[in-house]
Amino acid sequence: MEHKNAWLTYDEAALTALENVSARYKAFLDAGKTERECVKETIRLAEMKGYKNLQDKIDNAEEIKAGDKLYHQVMGKAIMLFIIGKAPMEKGINILGAHIDSPRMDVKQNPLSEEAGFAYFDTHYYGGIKKYQWVAMPLALHGVVCKRDGSMIDVNIGEKDEDPVFCVSDILPHLGADQMGKKLSEAITGEMLDVIIAGKPVKDEDKESVKDGVLKILKDQYGIDEEDFLSAEIEVVPAGKCRDMGFDRSMLIGYGHDDRVCAYAQLEALFDIDETPEKTVACILADKEEIGSVGATGMQATYFENALAEMMALHGEEGDLKLRRALTKSKMLSCDVSAGFDPNFAGAFEKKNSAFLGNGVCFNKFTGSRGKSGSNDANAEFLAQVFGVMDKGGVSFQTAELGKVDQGGGGTIAYICALYGMEVVDSGVAVLSMHAPWEVISKADLYEAYKGYKAFVLGV
Repeated sequence: MEHKNAWLTYDEAALTALENVSARYKAFLDAGKTERECVKETIRLAEMKGYKNLQDKIDNAEEIKAGDKLYHQVMGKAIMLFIIGKAPMEKGINILGAHIDSPRMDVKQNPLSEEAGFAYFDTHYYGGIKKYQWVAMPLALHGVVCKRDGSMIDVNIGEKDEDPVFCVSDILPHLGADQMGKKLSEAITGEMLDVIIAGKPVKDEDKESVKDGVLKILKDQYGIDEEDFLSAEIEVVPAGKCRDMGFDRSMLIGYGHDDRVCAYAQLEALFDIDETPEKTVACILADKEEIGSVGATGMQATYFENALAEMMALHGEEGDLKLRRALTKSKMLSCDVSAGFDPNFAGAFEKKNSAFLGNGVCFNKFTGSRGKSGSNDANAEFLAQVFGVMDKGGVSFQTAELGKVDQGGGGTIAYICALYGMEVVDSGVAVLSMHAPWEVISKADLYEAYKGYKAFVLGV
């Protein structure tokens, strides 16, 4: 069973639309290299499209009606968007869910050190990374510093042409015999991921110190003291913008496609809905998926059901039973990326059940590891309904598993939302070099994801 490459289905109008979506996505990816930045950019875009803050409605006990467009952010690190439908929410809503955190390195709370003429930031890697991929490349610092007087300093250093960048060093091949004899997983360890941030000492009385020079720069240029790192969230990410890839410009290479490509496709889908839908539509952009969806901003928290309960109360549908009915009768696409078939590593894939770049949005009936451990495993009846909606909407799609059965695996937020009793299936964009500092997607898959997500929320 083969699926036609989506590129072969486009006319000139579709190609123009595809390039426009890709250009907007590149801007979103460049503006949102952290979950906080993604939330801020999402709010900016949503307000331009007429979305209002749900919290204002809650605070003013203001009635919600069909056609209202709302957003609700959670601690600045997760966000939900809603379009209120004509039908009671008790009858179920249509949900799209993705995550906006990506693998990276986090600066530790006590990060500054000095050794042999260099100043360093100590880091703790976040999510599943291949540590050797993060050395000897330009890095940027993104995040926030929360001071004890209540003020907050935004940090974004390394993206402008005039900014400095940073790096983790690697051993030269001439002296790398010991390193080259190790397994890849051991060649670079977590404790070696110290970021070089300076190399010029300053004189402080009789002492020469590179660290003191860094502290002076941080104080003078950014208003940051060493104690402020105790209450800071600074992420180390690759420096640079998302770029077109290939002579034909058919692909995009950038940091954070997993899972911001699906997050943005969701936003495009909602922003393209002008009419009042029959059912209420929800878009969830969650945090912490890369470390198990834990914490107050991860999908295991209750903020989605809390927001839904607030909306239902303002919609005249207050009550725990009605909330439970709404959640159980809802239908959802858990929108997360899938592993794209890579000919260089063909042995890790089972080809006829793999996702291919350019073949459209991908559906994974199940994810998990080996014996489907940690998987949602969607129902056949729901899959048939979803595929029928894709066919009706002219959406190019494919199905896949995450590599060979005993090769490994991974998970998404699907199983968490399925605990409510709703129908859920994984759907996303195929990615090459997933979890690497620079990942690759096809523009066609982004475009088909946007089309598919819009078709889903309006058609199931």
